[in-house]
Amino acid sequence: MTDLDLLDLEGRTLYVLTPEGRIARENDPDRSAGPQFWLAGCKSGTVARLHRNLAPDIAAEIEALAAREPPFDEPGALPRFIADYERLLPGATLSRELVHELPHGLAVESAAKLISSRSEEGARFVADIAKHGMPENLAALRMRVPEDLWAPWVMLMVDGEVASTAFAARLSDAGAELGLATVPKFRGRGLARLVTAAWSNLPELKTRRLFYGADHDNLASQRVIAQLGLRRIGVSIRLT
Repeated sequence: MTDLDLLDLEGRTLYVLTPEGRIARENDPDRSAGPQFWLAGCKSGTVARLHRNLAPDIAAEIEALAAREPPFDEPGALPRFIADYERLLPGATLSRELVHELPHGLAVESAAKLISSRSEEGARFVADIAKHGMPENLAALRMRVPEDLWAPWVMLMVDGEVASTAFAARLSDAGAELGLATVPKFRGRGLARLVTAAWSNLPELKTRRLFYGADHDNLASQRVIAQLGLRRIGVSIRLT
């Protein structure tokens, strides 16, 4: 697949699309609304998706502009017509991501204890949560019930506690977007890199292309990406 194909696949992984290719909602278990406009770029072109709730005249104008966009793929780069998009979507919040492909089967160079969603130990972990409630450190990461552990997931344990977790923030038949969270007291130890590598080895992800989208300003995620040597596919913007 070309980088442009991969960006298109990432869009189809991030969002549930209508038959016309519009964004119906985020492709997450929470069924979030999704952005008004998503645009991704690489050296060879751009991919655009608009929300189905946009007024037809606004959508048509944005589509016409997006069709004229030149490629953009450098960190910090913005599309040529960003001012026009913001004018057409007043009050929308702009966010930017660096889009990376995550290879399968990354080496897990650690003897750290890992449990996964489809393992027997993972099943016991979920059953224990259902019976006794979420551990305090995961509750601090806004996880309250077993359904908040978005499978397939891997957890890295330190001294019997969950220290870091990698999970499917978005999951489609053909793609999966990495979600990553480390408990504050365990940050700075390189655990996010280890749990990400473990996630890339899950059998249920083997037939999917894996993506790691890092917020443009998220330096912690960018350090993990650098440690793993991930290849940047392109960049994307959202107007929400």
